[in-house]
Amino acid sequence: MATIVGHLSIEELEGRCRGASDAVEGRHYQAIWLLARGRTFVEVADVLGFVPRWVEELAQRYNAHGAAALGDQRRKNGRPATVLTPELLAALAERLKRPPDDGGLWSGPKVARWMGQHLGRSDLRPQRGWDALKALGYSIQRPRPRHAETADESARAAFKKSSMRRWRRRLRRIPISRSRSGPRTSTGSG
Repeated sequence: MATIVGHLSIEELEGRCRGASDAVEGRHYQAIWLLARGRTFVEVADVLGFVPRWVEELAQRYNAHGAAALGDQRRKNGRPATVLTPELLAALAERLKRPPDDGGLWSGPKVARWMGQHLGRSDLRPQRGWDALKALGYSIQRPRPRHAETADESARAAFKKSSMRRWRRRLRRIPISRSRSGPRTSTGSG
């Protein structure tokens, strides 16, 4: 039988188990709740589909650190952003109000080059520019396709000429032999 420290009461554990918005967190609360009610590590592992050793580790984490130790801890193991800082994004938002130095439209690689100059780094990949644009709420912009009826006569003629080339090719005949799986039947009578 496991000993569970009383950071939360059994009713609070049950409430957090049932009201968890994250599935991992809910299952962790359920494990601690069942242990607090007197179940063994093996019983709880069988109910939740965990390995008994993992249930023991959850109990140790909960006993040592309380409810903050439950849930998916992988979300907290990364390091903070080093390139896309709020200061850089604010400066980029101001810069995007004007056209790029080489003219044209802003793109991911152009934004990455500007960010590299701004940060004094030459090793930024073009993907970082696209990530910055997405962080600022930008999306891919493509013109809407034009309707075929709006094309002028020369464009229609060019389209017809290029599309007919495919059909002028001689089609290869595929040899077809009769089926040998049964007697011949006539499809015309019926």
